[in-house]
Amino acid sequence: MARRRQLYEGKAKILFEGPEPGTLVQYFKDDATAFNSQKKGVITGKGVLNNRISEYLMVRLGEIGIPTHFVRRLNMREQLIREVEIIPLEVVVRNVAAGSLSTRLAIPEGTRLPRSIIEFYYKNDALQDPMVAEEHITAFGWATPQDMDDIISLTLRINDFLGGLFLGVGITLVDFKVEYGRLWENEDMRIILADEISPDNCRLWDAKTNEKMDKDRFRRDLGKVEEAYQEVAKRLGILPEAGTRDLKGPELMQ
Repeated sequence: MARRRQLYEGKAKILFEGPEPGTLVQYFKDDATAFNSQKKGVITGKGVLNNRISEYLMVRLGEIGIPTHFVRRLNMREQLIREVEIIPLEVVVRNVAAGSLSTRLAIPEGTRLPRSIIEFYYKNDALQDPMVAEEHITAFGWATPQDMDDIISLTLRINDFLGGLFLGVGITLVDFKVEYGRLWENEDMRIILADEISPDNCRLWDAKTNEKMDKDRFRRDLGKVEEAYQEVAKRLGILPEAGTRDLKGPELMQ
């Protein structure tokens, strides 16, 4: 499609105006950042893989009734999405202790949590996305109490579904981040899933070896970052294992 006017550029994606009102084109970059952009680099092919992985997961979530901004994939790096009013929150779900949770609370990485924990972070690069409580969110008007009920309900359903989906292909969903937006249809508003779901914003470990298969390989200089993203795509059945063989669905791991 013809290149359209750029509206926004983030760390991993660029948004362009869409072909019709109420739509945007989301372009996935190979750029990688960590530690609030203190570390920067390029992961070759990441944008292509994340486009495919996010497409697959958004479609699967839509099949179980999770409303998302995804419309369709346009090409290797772009997808058509609904334009939404982004809620300035990062919603993080933790199933296994890792990353900042382990650091903050001195919980050994890899410890299975008694139950899934939902955390909220205020999306503000200048403040380095501080953690906030529901009281902050509702007091400052970032989201209403009803919005929060919807966000929490959707997030728990997403976690349950993705946890099972990934486990079926031999991957542990350690934690992940999602974002939501308000979709306005005439006078009606509903909360829908936005942004992306990919190894950029999920911690994914091999279920047998606990080998990291996500952006932590970039954060921690573990190497083989591209290979890890490719392995996630292969297990989900959206990247050919070899040659031109086209995998139509996820491969179940024994």
